[in-house]
Amino acid sequence: MSMRRLLSALALLCAAFPAGAAEYRSVEPGAAILYDSPSIKGKKLYLIKALTPVEVLVRLDGWIKIRDAEGSLAWIESRLLSERRTVLVTAAQAEIRQAERGDAPLVGGADKWVALDWLEGAGPGWIKVRHRDGLTGYVRSTQVWGQ
Repeated sequence: MSMRRLLSALALLCAAFPAGAAEYRSVEPGAAILYDSPSIKGKKLYLIKALTPVEVLVRLDGWIKIRDAEGSLAWIESRLLSERRTVLVTAAQAEIRQAERGDAPLVGGADKWVALDWLEGAGPGWIKVRHRDGLTGYVRSTQVWGQ
């Protein structure tokens, strides 16, 4: 294949998958086993907690290859993922605010590795979330993973 044709093919491929179009899902209630291959005969890597968000990378016959918040890659049975969207706190403490502004009143916080329900995108750099205790507000997108 000529270099020109190769570059054209790459350009078309990049156009088909725009930046920022990542798909996130959450692990169903109950822990799930992650594998090194798309089979229950594969090597068991580790357990992942319920409601943990994961990035969907590849779908293959009832299995999904995922990436977690730490960048690890693994396979999970697709039936163990939910459409429910959560984000995972990656900062030492995420500040949940009344509005999508750094000077908005603080309504609460969430510790590192806590899953929050993703409600909607907000202003640039912010997302609206709900804590499992019902607390709702806005968190900086730099303090969480999975949006």
